[in-house]
Amino acid sequence: MRQSSAADAAGAGEQADIDVLQAQLRELARARVRMSSLLQAVLAISRDLELPVVLRRIVTTAMDLVGARYGALGILDEDGTRLADFIPVGLDEDERSRLADTPLPAGRGLLGRLIHDPQPLRVDDIAVHPAAVGFPHGHPPMRTLLGVAITVRGRVYGNLYLADKRGDQPFDLDDETVVIALAGAAGVAIENARLYNRVRADSEHFQRLLLPTLPVLAPLVTWASYQPATEPALLGGDWYDAMALPDGTRVAVIGDVAGHDLDAAAVMAQTRNMLRALAHDGATAPSEALARLDHAVHALPEVPMATVCLARLEPVDGAWNLRWSNAGHLPPLLVTSDGTAHFLDSEPDLPIGVDPSLPRVDHTHPVPEGATLVLYTDGLVEHPAVSIDAGLRVVSETASTWAGSPLESLGKALIDVRPGDPHDDLAVLALRVPRET
Repeated sequence: MRQSSAADAAGAGEQADIDVLQAQLRELARARVRMSSLLQAVLAISRDLELPVVLRRIVTTAMDLVGARYGALGILDEDGTRLADFIPVGLDEDERSRLADTPLPAGRGLLGRLIHDPQPLRVDDIAVHPAAVGFPHGHPPMRTLLGVAITVRGRVYGNLYLADKRGDQPFDLDDETVVIALAGAAGVAIENARLYNRVRADSEHFQRLLLPTLPVLAPLVTWASYQPATEPALLGGDWYDAMALPDGTRVAVIGDVAGHDLDAAAVMAQTRNMLRALAHDGATAPSEALARLDHAVHALPEVPMATVCLARLEPVDGAWNLRWSNAGHLPPLLVTSDGTAHFLDSEPDLPIGVDPSLPRVDHTHPVPEGATLVLYTDGLVEHPAVSIDAGLRVVSETASTWAGSPLESLGKALIDVRPGDPHDDLAVLALRVPRET
């Protein structure tokens, strides 16, 4: 009997040890799953560089990580004492409509508590918490809350609020720990996005400084626009230029240097300046100016490649004649006042920087009164998912529709419809010949 009792006791002890080990293994498995989820969450919020996208992704990622029904990010003002913005996530249509006219939270109550004391905050029952005040009319009822501060470069940027954990359970210490870890990564993601936006703004400003202010080309009306790439490039090689020659000729240039970086922008400026000097000689045909440019760039330490269309609008007996040469660029678009739009297709010569020994050709075409000449870069019409013919057709149809509108309206319509890839920069230059009075 004693032996049996001892065996039973030993068996019970072994079972207890097994139960403890199994519990530890289950806890380890949960920890590994949560760690994996955290790593995926960090990757998710680091994927984007547009600040509004990053901020919203932080909220949705945190909600997924701890199973919260609602989430919000409150962004603090410069003084760090009030909310400057509030990004709620998880509201349905009815809830959003009820809160549509609600002003920005004033940062009182539980929100204010986290603002003034940026320590992690867990509330199991909001209704009975002494600081639970200030909920606006129509606000959905919420029971549980987890709040964590997000710090950027040592300063509290804002607070992440999560409410109503699914399963009607309170947020626990594990939830708090994992959201704190996410908040640390969020601070880095926010700083990266802010730096990216700042660099992009500076780069765009620098790019625009490289482009000319259009001169007065009366009697022609002119309009131009440069649009930087959305991502990933901050600088590009697209450019336009225009000038008036003493004999009344008006010169228009559109070009695209290969590359999307600071080097491309620098080469673009260098190439534009060289071509401007060459094109200013009224006795030089467009083909000859491009041929000289080709020889000039081949003398550079690193020969760039660029497509260029150089056009001259020449007054002839009270009318205008277009003479142009095309170094591998897209064809000019001519839009008449009656809405007829067609591309001046001709076999383009080789781009600049390929082979300066090959001849270049000039082309001519009359430009009727009231007609518009549109020069553009490939960012307007080329897209990896769309054929170039389809992009050209969209631009042609749009130009035809807006042919009778002011030149600026026509130009902006082309930019708005843009079938081209937004990841590429683009330049558009339009010139309109006046009607006879």
